[in-house]
Amino acid sequence: NSRIQYKKTCAHCGKEITSKEIVKGYQYDKDKYVVITDEDIEKIKTEKEKSIQILHFAQLNQISPVYYEKTYQAAPEAGGEKAFELLRSALMAEQKIAIGKTVMGTKDTLMAIIPREEGILISTMFYADEVKDLQKPYTKLEVLEQEFNMAKLLINSMDTPFDPSKYKDEYQVRLRELIEAKVSGKEVVAAEPDSAGKVIDLMEALKISVEKAKKDKESA
Repeated sequence: NSRIQYKKTCAHCGKEITSKEIVKGYQYDKDKYVVITDEDIEKIKTEKEKSIQILHFAQLNQISPVYYEKTYQAAPEAGGEKAFELLRSALMAEQKIAIGKTVMGTKDTLMAIIPREEGILISTMFYADEVKDLQKPYTKLEVLEQEFNMAKLLINSMDTPFDPSKYKDEYQVRLRELIEAKVSGKEVVAAEPDSAGKVIDLMEALKISVEKAKKDKESA
């Protein structure tokens, strides 16, 4: 057995094409294209589009997480360190983020400029027409005050600072163990099935969770 490879071929003559031979183009008529090079793209960019344009400022919690796409660590250019720190510290002091835009590749990209103690993060964002509405509207059901208070108690009892080092991808650990077992010729043993357990009501589940959270916090 060996790795599968996919070849790029010309649809017209069937000749295999290398990555260096592939160019960007725009179809302006049937089977008629005009080639657009990276140099052409750079020529039409204005100075404003080569940098980040700040549009306005906003509260971080005003933006739904569905609009965030990818996050990057920002760094100042040589000579721009003071302006970078001025923006970061002012945003931190006012607890605000900046909404900006720039051209990335061939796309006008919307972004959030988020201050942190250790620098600035830039999250690219989706435009409104790129985000689909929920397929099914959410219906808020009425809850009892006792249930609501118990749920709040559970949240507060398990309230701890977020530490990403505490979490690991357990599936990836099992996958690596599977690969190592296969390499060494060992038999792969199926994981133990989770026990279904008895069904209990919400209030009982919340009470148990609160008590467990309290004990875990006391022993930590």
